[in-house]
Amino acid sequence: MGTPSSRAVLVLAVALAGLSAPRAAYGQPNFIVILADDVGWGDLGANWAETKETPHLDELAAEGTRFVDFHSAASTCSPSRASLLTGRLGARNGVTHNFAVTSVGGLPLNETTLAEVLREAGYSTGAIGKWHLGHHGPHHPSFRGFDYYFGIPYSHDMGCTDTPGYNLPPCPPCPRHSVAARVARKDCYTEIALPLLENVTIIQQPVNLSSLAARYVEEAARFIQRASGSGRPFFLYLALAHMHVPLGVPPLPPPASGRGIYGASLSEMDALVGRIKQVADSHGKGNTLLWFAGDNGPWAQKCELAGRLGPFVGAWQRRRGGSSAKQTTWEGGHRVPALVYWPGHIPAKRTSHALLSTLDIFPTLVALAGAELPPNRRFDGLDVSPVLFGWSDVGHKVLLHPNSGAAGKDGEIETLRLAQYKAFYTTGGAMACDGSIGPAEHHQPPLIFNLVRDIQEQEPLDVASREYQAVLPAISRAYAQALEDIATDNVSVADYSKDPGATPCCNAQHVACRCQAPGSHAAMPDRHTERRATRLCL
Repeated sequence: MGTPSSRAVLVLAVALAGLSAPRAAYGQPNFIVILADDVGWGDLGANWAETKETPHLDELAAEGTRFVDFHSAASTCSPSRASLLTGRLGARNGVTHNFAVTSVGGLPLNETTLAEVLREAGYSTGAIGKWHLGHHGPHHPSFRGFDYYFGIPYSHDMGCTDTPGYNLPPCPPCPRHSVAARVARKDCYTEIALPLLENVTIIQQPVNLSSLAARYVEEAARFIQRASGSGRPFFLYLALAHMHVPLGVPPLPPPASGRGIYGASLSEMDALVGRIKQVADSHGKGNTLLWFAGDNGPWAQKCELAGRLGPFVGAWQRRRGGSSAKQTTWEGGHRVPALVYWPGHIPAKRTSHALLSTLDIFPTLVALAGAELPPNRRFDGLDVSPVLFGWSDVGHKVLLHPNSGAAGKDGEIETLRLAQYKAFYTTGGAMACDGSIGPAEHHQPPLIFNLVRDIQEQEPLDVASREYQAVLPAISRAYAQALEDIATDNVSVADYSKDPGATPCCNAQHVACRCQAPGSHAAMPDRHTERRATRLCL
């Protein structure tokens, strides 16, 4: 029968064989990463019973795995996206705050993107939607590993349109006449129209926001069809305009919704995701891993045009003023909905409580593709494929939350999670619906919350309590080690300089850089007409 030690070796060998067996079974899977913008944890019906507008996402949750302790790598646009595509926090990759319409730089060129790694491993790569990691010169997605790009170079509120949609405050449509007739509006872009790009070409300026969602679905389906026909695996990064303002003007919401414009837009996003799932399944169910997540929490200052936080209300901060959502390090700023669907490989009807992050997408997909991580740098993300496969429910021991605009220096690490404990060395509130802003406060020793008992972040532990004294040394060690690890890493620095010449402009002779002069044609051009009528933006 063998000795106890030989039996132990046999058990270990069998276990290791079991872990590696699925790799041979799935080969190189296709990957679709769908990133929703400014979506709340409570905007997913599977997370929050009050939400009724997400039947397709709820179906995705039922047919895959739902992650309830999943976090964006930052609480604002550019840093969150840079971290997803590099597996590294902004303190390492250099992207600590948002890029502008006039930005010369972008994600530093010495940072390697997920698309670059997967393309080297034989994948067709496509990006559709919002980029916001630099659009000028070599920072454009066409030069960052993507074979195909279709979308808007930054947030879709960073330019005027003829279909301005819903925003607070409302923004006017693009001007059609001379500079003298233009009216400046606070928080509105009135000088330059919002461009839509296909690869490096502006194909529409201003973009028609009313048809943008449908065009994203069309281009995503076309990319999947092309890639599937090529015989190569594909990686599609679909960065939605939903649920960022301005919200579009979709069909009226169902009467039971009760959420007005936001609910209608959420329903539109849900249908879009359902359509992408349907297209992927039609090319071989089980061949494609689909990962849905949010880039950060809701933009609370947009009031009824902002999403649901669920229970993550940041009550301690709210009492002091300001929002505890987007741009903050409170749970509402970075805890986001997340689902992974891969039939035949990832368990269905499963809810995972593992502490995970958008940082994990990079190393996990690289591992599943059989590729190697880029050398000479450290990663904040983990290969969490054991969690995806249901073999484990253990994620990060420590997760860092960078400052994202509400308080402290952008990108610096002054909040961290250790198991169920969350420590704040700096707190602050972003602008709330009522216009209040919570002032920055520095805490030494840190505020510590036990999220198991206090998910609303209502009352920090008493500094004199036994629990606080027991956990503080471990938090202090983890914090010091994290800062040391970053300080000794190969760290990049982003170029945040600005030049009006970097602004994407279809035709500088026309008001607001319009591709066509106002009134030059009444009908919307089709794709072929657009291609003939455009010029390079770089």
